[in-house]
Amino acid sequence: MNLLVTGGAGFIGSNFIKYMLKHHDYRIVNLDLLTYAGNLENLEDIEGDARYKHIKGDICNRELVESIFRRFDIDMVVNFAAESHVDRSIEDPEVFLRTNIMGTQALLDIAKDFWKIDLFDKYCKEYKKGVKFVQVSTDEVYGSLGETGLFKETTCLNPNSPYSASKASADMIVRAYSETYGLPVNITRCSNNYGPYQFPAKLIPLMINNAINDKPLPVYGDGKQVRDWLYVEDHCSAIDSVLHKGKPGEVYNIGGHNEKQNIEVVKTICNILDELKPQANGQKYESLIKFVEDRPGHDLRYAIDAGKIEKDLGWKPLETFETGIRKTVEWYLNNLDWSRRVQDGSYQRERLGVNAQ
Repeated sequence: MNLLVTGGAGFIGSNFIKYMLKHHDYRIVNLDLLTYAGNLENLEDIEGDARYKHIKGDICNRELVESIFRRFDIDMVVNFAAESHVDRSIEDPEVFLRTNIMGTQALLDIAKDFWKIDLFDKYCKEYKKGVKFVQVSTDEVYGSLGETGLFKETTCLNPNSPYSASKASADMIVRAYSETYGLPVNITRCSNNYGPYQFPAKLIPLMINNAINDKPLPVYGDGKQVRDWLYVEDHCSAIDSVLHKGKPGEVYNIGGHNEKQNIEVVKTICNILDELKPQANGQKYESLIKFVEDRPGHDLRYAIDAGKIEKDLGWKPLETFETGIRKTVEWYLNNLDWSRRVQDGSYQRERLGVNAQ
């Protein structure tokens, strides 16, 4: 099988490529434009693998994508490629709409035309055996929950930021290609990921890196926003299950069963660091916590009902939050040079996007 992974140099995409090479003998093409969050260093340990190929490019470049399909005889697509930073989307929505919506539509068009049996039938609904398009989405498309309840696959989409609106739009386009053209697709919607190689602007790596560099730990608002946390390797195994066993046209929620307030997450990181890397001055890392102005439209709570993927595909997460967050903190402590090289580039742990200071 020949698998096209878009956005494969990012956090989740790079973990997914390495997971797939470990568990399958596939040829994998990684199409990534290498924007601020794309980093080929995430994949340097597989550069010598003959089954892996990186191509720098934009998913909106139809000529390039068509050439990749022809050259590598692509059978499956997993689309991670997306602008994904909420604050950046508030400040500059246009790039999110272009990449996340029009880029997804371009991939769908090319996959549809390359995979269909009858090249001359515009609405052909018969496709080559084994082909599949998986759209990797987010629980943010559902909007915000109250204190109770869970997001189900049937929950109405109600996005509250330009980022989540662009992802919801892409999901609807993927669904339309399934309904109109019969294209074999799945949509996955995951909760917050964490683990190795995450871009330092995100909450968990930001807290780890700021703490060990004696910098403030900025927490939005009162820190009581609730997220369900999913260890990245568990997410990769779930996508693998959907790719191979998912019923065409279906949506699958992927969650870690780990609801935590943001302030709980930050304090847990501080406690682990107190144990593994105590401050020289004897102070607790919690003393570095600083509450900052909240972002506009900040959703209060996300929580995933992952019962469908567990029941239909037999998938369950292996990591609890307690085991996963410890692995994550240990990874960053053991890979300080990686974090330093990322920060020496385009990002210096400043607040990105709206209200940046």
